[in-house]
Parts: sequence; C-alpha cells; structure tokens
Amino acid sequence: MTRVLVVGESWSVTSTHTKGFDSFTTTEYSEGGGALLAALDSAGHDVTYMPSHVAATEFPGTLEGLEAHDVILFSDIGSNTLLLHPSTFSGGRRTPNRLDLVRDWVEQGGGFAMVGGYLSFQGIEAKANYRNTGVAEMLPVELELGDDRIETPQGVVPRLTEEGTIIPGLPGGPWPSLLGYQRFVPREDATVVAAFESDPFVVAGRYGNGRAIAYASDIGEHWAPQEFTDWTGFGQLWHAMVTWLASGGTDASITSSTQDPR
Repeated sequence: MTRVLVVGESWSVTSTHTKGFDSFTTTEYSEGGGALLAALDSAGHDVTYMPSHVAATEFPGTLEGLEAHDVILFSDIGSNTLLLHPSTFSGGRRTPNRLDLVRDWVEQGGGFAMVGGYLSFQGIEAKANYRNTGVAEMLPVELELGDDRIETPQGVVPRLTEEGTIIPGLPGGPWPSLLGYQRFVPREDATVVAAFESDPFVVAGRYGNGRAIAYASDIGEHWAPQEFTDWTGFGQLWHAMVTWLASGGTDASITSSTQDPR
C-alpha cells in the first residue's frame, strides 16, 4: 500500500454583494481534489489530504516527518504557503525551508509530483513562483520565468508518447479533452510520457534515488472538466503514476538521473 500525501487544492472566496445603497459580504470555502482523492482511495492507496491552509503550519518541517509518506503530490498551492510559515512571516523567527526538505527527501528515494493549476509551477502572474526553489531543482522540467498558463477553452487532447511505456498501466487512447495546462520544457534526461500537440503533458524523471513527475494540467475544474475526471482512465492514470513514483530506485526503467543532485 502506497502512502500518499496530497497537498493543496483548497481555497476561500470573499464576495461583496451590492444592492443599491447597501452591500454585504459572504465567504465560501471549497476543495477541488475530490476526484483525485477518490481515485487513489479506490486503487487501494493510503491517502492523506492536507488542504492549503492546513499545510501552512502542518506540512512537515523535518525529513523524518516526510518519511511518513512514499509519495507527495502538490496541487495548486503556491510556494509562499510552504516557505512562509506563520512563525517566520508573523513572528520573525527562523523555520526550515520545507521546499528544500522536499528536494532532499526525493534525492533520498521519495516520489513527488506537481499537478498543474493557477498556483502550480509558475502559475498565474507567476505567483506560484516555484522556479528558484528546491522543488524546481528536482522536477524533470525547466520552468518558465513568467506566467506559464496556456488556456485552451476549445479543448486540447493529450496522447501517450512512445516513451509512455516507462510507466506501466497507463490507459490507452483516445483521452478526453482538457481546457488548459502549464507550459514547461523537459530536462535533457527526462522522459515525456504524454503530450499535447506542441507541449508536454506528463514528464517523468529521476532525482538522486527518487522520482518526480510534472503533470501539466489540473485534476479538477476548470482545466480538467468532469468529462476527464469521470473517464475510467483518470483513475488508471493516477494509480500508474503514483505506483511508479513509489518504486524509487527499485525499477531501472529510467536509468539516468534528471540532473546531478546539487
């Protein structure tokens, strides 16, 4: 059983309602990872979900804490949430750099994936801002400098590449359409597992003794419509990727490292 920690995929919205002379505000809290969590649970994985506001304080600050998990998935959570612990931001105290710790944990054999979204990779207006972090060092892709979103409201269909066989159990085609994704460039020794017409979708690679995947699109609306998350292949896709990530150095299907670890 693979122990998976899913981090992010939560948000709150504050709305101002104006009705003539008067106005009032409402707040709403939402979570967007339900389809992924259900798919991993159905596949028999041991899944822990940590929403963004919880991760700000509760995401592990030690390698020992990270070792409670086999695979960690970041989905739509910006780097500041994990870099700026409230003790640092509000209290002016030193705290561990948790993104460097994730990099070190992967180097020692952990499995990591970043899922696309408005606060993933570089994100909207580059506010996710992972480019110069420890996480970016071990991802199998090079991140852009600025806003890296590609909006495709007309729909864009991903496909498996010939190299996709490095991850056993991936679903065959055709795949449903997605409505947007992040653009990035695979590192030289990485493997493009699935792609859109002109850009990669799923890129896999090694970092030290561990493995990492960059998944360019979302796992919920708006980039991943219900047609995609209800597709039987959605669960197969994530089960296969998580299983591959958890394999670490036990499988030689990728023999070279993504890059030299520092």
